[in-house]
Amino acid sequence: MTDRVRAVVFDFDGVILESADVKTEAFVELYAEHGAAVVERVRAHHLANLGISRFKKFAWIAEHVLGRPLGDADSAALGERFAALALEKVLAAPFVPGAEAALAVLARAGLPRFVASGTPQDELALIVDRRGLRPVFHEVHGTPREKPEILRDVMARHELAPDQVLFVGDGMSDYKAARAAGTAFLARDTPALHDEWVALGVRLEPDLVRLPEVIAAW
Repeated sequence: MTDRVRAVVFDFDGVILESADVKTEAFVELYAEHGAAVVERVRAHHLANLGISRFKKFAWIAEHVLGRPLGDADSAALGERFAALALEKVLAAPFVPGAEAALAVLARAGLPRFVASGTPQDELALIVDRRGLRPVFHEVHGTPREKPEILRDVMARHELAPDQVLFVGDGMSDYKAARAAGTAFLARDTPALHDEWVALGVRLEPDLVRLPEVIAAW
């Protein structure tokens, strides 16, 4: 398909499945008891940090919004409540337009496909298995590992140079991970970050419909 791009790494929520809004709604519901002002700060922080581990967000919200420390037990309880709010909706979420077809084209072309997600590893594995996506990806990686580490690890084990890897994401954490690891980056454009992507001069696509041809011309 292309001599330059030899592997593609995908974020998951908002890139493979239309589940990014599900996660936003779960964050809002998790803190609804604290009132509208807290909810708006929680929403803003979540949207500014798409793809970051939910546990890091819980800790930031506790310190900077609620003004109190967050113990391990409280963090774990929040994680359980978050999963309960979001998991079934993620499992039912539709694919991002073009995702299934693009993955099939890349598979036929022999281009390795990986996932680097901010979702906890066990939960991500469950979702991938329940959605029948295990055969679609060579490897699936979630937190607590961070995305730059995942990208570097994939490149090292598969003998890939940074400019041979394309990371497809929808959050600023995805962009920062690609920059940190030196890989190419393609943003799935959404209204929440459109202006920032434009300011950064990032290559944008509204969905994955054109992904194979974008890769072929990269």
